Amino acid sequence: MQQQYRLRKNGQFRYVYRKGRGGACRELALGYVKGPKMLVGFAVSKKIGNAVTRNLIKRRLREAFRKELPKLKKGMYVITARELASEADFARLSASLCYLMRKHNLYREEQT
Repeated sequence: MQQQYRLRKNGQFRYVYRKGRGGACRELALGYVKGPKMLVGFAVSKKIGNAVTRNLIKRRLREAFRKELPKLKKGMYVITARELASEADFARLSASLCYLMRKHNLYREEQT
């Protein structure tokens, strides 16, 4: 995923946590705030595992989000991995991400 889409500042993460709406499933939690451009951040706690495990989860989540990027509404997203994310493979994480996006109606309406 390109760097122009990444949330980097702590203040941006806190803004989404404070003002955003969201939900969770077994592997992931999602926070979302409407905005003028697309920004996304990934949070993986040290409780989940060592650095190798956390980075693997972040890489998988970035790729899963990148595939959904053209279909999503603009705004600020924060995806937080939960403990079961360390046991999930890419397909499971991708399915969980899509489930959360559908559940919170974050896909753009198709104009046909």
